[in-house]
Amino acid sequence: MINRRDMFKAGIAAGAVGLAPRLASAQATFAPVPKGWRSFVLTAQVEPTGGANRAWIPLPTFEAVDWQRPGNVTWKGNARVAERVRDPKYGAEMLRVEWASDQLSPVIEVTAQVQTQNRSVRPGQGTAAPLSDAERTLNLASTDLLPTDGLVKETAEEIVRGKRDDVAKARALYEWVVENTFRNAKTLGCGVGDITTMIKTGNLNGKCADLNALFVGLARSVGLPARDVYGIRVAPSEFGFKALGAGSEVISKAQHCRAEVWLKGSGWTPVDPADVRKVVLEEPPANLAMSDPKVVAARKALFGAWEGNWVAFNVAHDVKLPGSKEPAIPFLMYPQAENKAGFLDSLDPDKFKYRITARELTA
Repeated sequence: MINRRDMFKAGIAAGAVGLAPRLASAQATFAPVPKGWRSFVLTAQVEPTGGANRAWIPLPTFEAVDWQRPGNVTWKGNARVAERVRDPKYGAEMLRVEWASDQLSPVIEVTAQVQTQNRSVRPGQGTAAPLSDAERTLNLASTDLLPTDGLVKETAEEIVRGKRDDVAKARALYEWVVENTFRNAKTLGCGVGDITTMIKTGNLNGKCADLNALFVGLARSVGLPARDVYGIRVAPSEFGFKALGAGSEVISKAQHCRAEVWLKGSGWTPVDPADVRKVVLEEPPANLAMSDPKVVAARKALFGAWEGNWVAFNVAHDVKLPGSKEPAIPFLMYPQAENKAGFLDSLDPDKFKYRITARELTA
């Protein structure tokens, strides 16, 4: 177990010097900037096994004027019911599907069109409209896995001590997460985001839904509206970062959670400390040092930018699937299906089974 006070001191000190290497002298470039819209077609073919007769399939219909435009959604199959529904709290959209109880080979194929592009903002600068009171309240709220009091608040206050403005606080939190966490290849799927357990035990490891949730929870606890954005990688990185792109047209296991923090001026500002840690662990030749040019490049870019080779589904936490008999799930980023015994394993597409593909449309 890590001594938390030592962890604060080490993390803050490291964060202060973590950007010391200059990108200009590095041999790596990771610098997403908006340069035009890309169009993708995502197809999810779901054939649930084990007697499942209900399914919920997340749809890439999240809309953001500067980086994502959802398009048409169509489906075909042998379902008795198939309808687009929304989570009432966060607006997460999904296709809710039911098959007849005697349907031996249930199948649904969902096709969605979406446009996306790179993002790049200067944190705290710009003319973004103010956040509404309702949106501010929602994105400062505590959730089951993202409490904003106790150890979470204590940790965050220690990290941002002496920081005078929101941009400085957000950057301090970002640098602290980058310095003090690590990506754990053994974590199933994208993790679950139980940040209290992470802080309490000192085991600050996991995958994107853990590490970026840690940033979001810490930010909320010190008054910075923040949210996880759940989605999926759809294409290789244009900068040649193998860890930060889809490896093929089949993206059944390419889900990725990103994060945003709301800052006056720049509005919803992209951050992704989890992807910095993914570069450290997975970018060839793997297990890179923090001073490696690829890590330095990603670390610099991913506070204020992200690459448009990824599509967002939603920003929902603690999702109660409509018509399900099971408890709420932490987030909706994978297809879900239910039989009499409960949910199928959404992290095992081959057994579940489902197949998701992405195809880029070219003019």
